[in-house]
Amino acid sequence: MTAEANADLQLLEWGVYRGPHRYGQRPMVRLQVDLGRLEAWPSDRLEGFNAALLTALPGLARHGCCYGEPGGFVRRLEAGTWFGHIAEHVALELQTQAGGRATRGKTRSVKGRPGVYNVMFAYADEQTGLLAGRLAFQILDRLLPETLRGHRGFDRLASPGPETDVSQIATVEAALPVLRASVRRGALGPSTQALVNAARRRGIPIARLNGQSLIQLGQGANQRRLRASVTDRTGLVAAELAGDKAQAKALLEAIGCPVARGVVIRTADEAVEAAARLKPPLVVKPLDGNHGRGVTTGLVEADAIRAAFDLAAMHSRSVILEEQLPGRDHRVLVVDGKVVAVAERVPAHVIGDGRRSVMALVEAVNADPRRGDGHENVLTRIRIDDAAARDVLARQGLDANSIPEAGRFVTLRTTANLSSGGTAVDRTDDIHPDNASIARRAALAVGLDVAGIDLLAPDITQSVRATGGGIVEVNAAPGLRMHLDPSEGEPRDVAEPIVRMMYPTGSRARIPVLAVTGTNGKSTVGRMLFRIFQCEGKTVGLTNTSGVYIGNERVYAGDASGPKSARLVLRDPTVEVAVLECARGGILREGLAFDRCDVGAVLNVQPDHLGLKGIDTLEDLASVKSVVTETVSRRGVSVLNADDRLTVRMARHAGGRVCWFSMRGGAELPGFVRRHIADRGLAALYDPADGWLTLYDDGQSRRVCRAADIPATLGGHAAFNVANALAAAAMAYGAGVEPDRIAEALGGFASTYEQNPGRLNVHDAHGVRIIMDYAHNPEGLRALGRLIQAARPETGRTIAMLSVPGDRRNEEILAMGGIGAEYFDDLVFRETPDNRGRPTGEVIRLLTEGALEAGCAPDRIRGVVREEEAVLECLRMARPGDMVVLTPTRIDSVWRQVLDYSPETPDAPPPAYAILEPAHG
Repeated sequence: MTAEANADLQLLEWGVYRGPHRYGQRPMVRLQVDLGRLEAWPSDRLEGFNAALLTALPGLARHGCCYGEPGGFVRRLEAGTWFGHIAEHVALELQTQAGGRATRGKTRSVKGRPGVYNVMFAYADEQTGLLAGRLAFQILDRLLPETLRGHRGFDRLASPGPETDVSQIATVEAALPVLRASVRRGALGPSTQALVNAARRRGIPIARLNGQSLIQLGQGANQRRLRASVTDRTGLVAAELAGDKAQAKALLEAIGCPVARGVVIRTADEAVEAAARLKPPLVVKPLDGNHGRGVTTGLVEADAIRAAFDLAAMHSRSVILEEQLPGRDHRVLVVDGKVVAVAERVPAHVIGDGRRSVMALVEAVNADPRRGDGHENVLTRIRIDDAAARDVLARQGLDANSIPEAGRFVTLRTTANLSSGGTAVDRTDDIHPDNASIARRAALAVGLDVAGIDLLAPDITQSVRATGGGIVEVNAAPGLRMHLDPSEGEPRDVAEPIVRMMYPTGSRARIPVLAVTGTNGKSTVGRMLFRIFQCEGKTVGLTNTSGVYIGNERVYAGDASGPKSARLVLRDPTVEVAVLECARGGILREGLAFDRCDVGAVLNVQPDHLGLKGIDTLEDLASVKSVVTETVSRRGVSVLNADDRLTVRMARHAGGRVCWFSMRGGAELPGFVRRHIADRGLAALYDPADGWLTLYDDGQSRRVCRAADIPATLGGHAAFNVANALAAAAMAYGAGVEPDRIAEALGGFASTYEQNPGRLNVHDAHGVRIIMDYAHNPEGLRALGRLIQAARPETGRTIAMLSVPGDRRNEEILAMGGIGAEYFDDLVFRETPDNRGRPTGEVIRLLTEGALEAGCAPDRIRGVVREEEAVLECLRMARPGDMVVLTPTRIDSVWRQVLDYSPETPDAPPPAYAILEPAHG
């Protein structure tokens, strides 16, 4: 589609890159737009547009754009830039103004489609990014002259929900509240975000497992999980004990920690009766409450105690009445048995000025940008519209409308929790060793790996054993924000010690990730690697076009060569090594599922899938597949095919060490590989002269095995499987497997259905040899054809069932028909199950046309639409001594059909075949 001179701006398609992709390493939103008539109107032609845009979003003046310095984007506007590029910057700035963090973007024209652009920009939260993209175009549309306005299709992007209609939003002022609300919905809490940031600083991969704060750190068997400051090692018994304040206090008292005297009560009368046995002032609080809810302090009178009981009973069936310890409220954070931070917590309060009411003073305090609702920000907004606040004010002779005198300290809450509007002062360097020891012992006694100890102390620099005071609570899931960003004092990075506890020095958060891509051979190389690492005693997670495999179990059946399946493997807690097939489609759709891999390989780049998703040439296809090797870690290995001109070009941008593999070892070895080896580089070579697979590293050569000793190579005759074994050996060696172990594993790898389904599987029955292979593109079929030609019986026919997915170009379908005519005697052409956009029968027609052009006689060609009927036709055509070659779409069902087939004629002994051996077990 090309842009029409008078057409509206239109959104053609959209997607979200969640991992490294063709255009970069960062997650991005991608909007493909057709500018329509706006293609003729760059910014320098739009009178007044630039000024209006910079007035609406002055922050755009700070964007560096391609100049890399503030003002760069303004220079582009003045020189003339196109609408898609402008929308990219507006989407980024809107996210920034809304409180998100997104700074990178790029806009690229779509080759061969004038006026069509891919507009891409980073996002911190996926839904906010999509919403920012939609609103950016709506805002820009309003800034255009009326004759140029008009946009379509953007309502397909994110919407905040049915209760919020954003379709009419066309100003920055209207957009920002909606975007800020989206940022809040998608944001992690301060504690969780701090832990995520600390993990990222250490290079630990992160996966958000739900819409809340459940986070996976690491991968596979090395993963850990957390939710806020609760880790997967926080024991349920310990957390429940901390929640039962009476039991926790009894335990602490038993080990000599100073605690308040008190009792558990269940009625107001019990409370008044018990109060007579305790020393006032008293505290009433829920037995299992949190965040200071339902807590009342400073109680003396019976009526006040009854009222406090009623408040606490709203939060718990059982209530604690205890003596109020003297001192200020401190939170001591203990991680892994060590005190890492101390904060003095000050209850929510205001200072009178003699002019404003309590309500007005609270509004002024809440205007602090650090305050937000709940736990969304560093501090929490103060509320005085509840009974607890009214009671606290009444005890001071005040209400919300009172005007306190200048300098008066007005307490608004009896507890100092940040969640009720309190503030924090860092006291980490001030705590007395005795107090630190008491807190540490309390955390260890309860059994918490991360604990917040509430300690009342008149002077934190003095021992509470001398001054009075003690522990009032032990908290599981303590909030971190009071330490991360105190109102006064030094911020403490308390997230780092928690992450360090989860991943001590020397431990690994990642598992080895081996990623393989290419046009042909991916699945077989993946299967070979699967066997190699299984022989190493590892639980392997494998993805390929047949499914997802964890160990010996297939947990998902179907095409699993995309990022969703890879994420499944990386999230499985049993997987020790991940072997991931990375197909073109998934990379184009949303990028890779990992931020980096240990070993990446591009096996080859051959004509397939061209003409789809903007990939029109082999060079385009290579740019997609090269994403895999560009994502290899600095200490990893990029395995590249030295015999493929397009993979050779990838070396310049490949990560880690480059390992060349080549089938032209010996005298025909390419000169650049020879020089690479001489420079102590890494290579894997097959020498046709002696038949050996050999690894070269650091100036040394190490033989692996003979190609003929690998059953899948059929004595070395299946050249494509020799190449696959060579690539697999290079990848395994790059991941640390010794050559002799590689040889041992490959020596047991055969082309059986059980080990490598759909790849050169052989079955002898009824005097006929049946071969099943997933040769679905010209190069793959040509390689199979050469092998079949060498292996064909002297007297029998070769009968082939062939098809091509309907989304391939006509020339590729015609080529497949021609190759079929070249290598096989009789041809049965079929359709694929879904046709992929072509009318039924068209693929068969094109295959037939290609075969006829190659000289095939018409009576040698049959067309059958459905796959199972085409298989049956081939099997019925076969006579003893014939060879049937099936290239299936549904591999499992076709293999079952082959095994279940019973001809009407009796069995005959199979003829002698030159190379191929039948599959067993």
